[in-house]
Amino acid sequence: MTDEAERRDTISEVFESSGQYADPRSPDVLVGHDAIADYVAMFSANAPGWTARVVKSDRTAGLTRATVAFGGKGPDGSEMIQHGQYFAETNDERIERLIGFVGTGAPI
Repeated sequence: MTDEAERRDTISEVFESSGQYADPRSPDVLVGHDAIADYVAMFSANAPGWTARVVKSDRTAGLTRATVAFGGKGPDGSEMIQHGQYFAETNDERIERLIGFVGTGAPI
């Protein structure tokens, strides 16, 4: 999403008001809609035109695991895809906690 208001509204719709987010690049655990939206906006500004698409997900013991493909043009102008995994704790309606990891945990 390129529209900041739309992005904030969507984050407010899918996260609890005290929802938490963290990944290896976040400065700390981010809490609340504004902190999460500001981080996504910063990431989007640093990767213009990139997309994020869930390519696989499953659920076990109340946790959802999603593999996400991030794609766009790299610094050299060629198309790139990077994968990450996210683990989400949810209630019946919204995300309470979302933790992201670089890569998919595949052996090197």
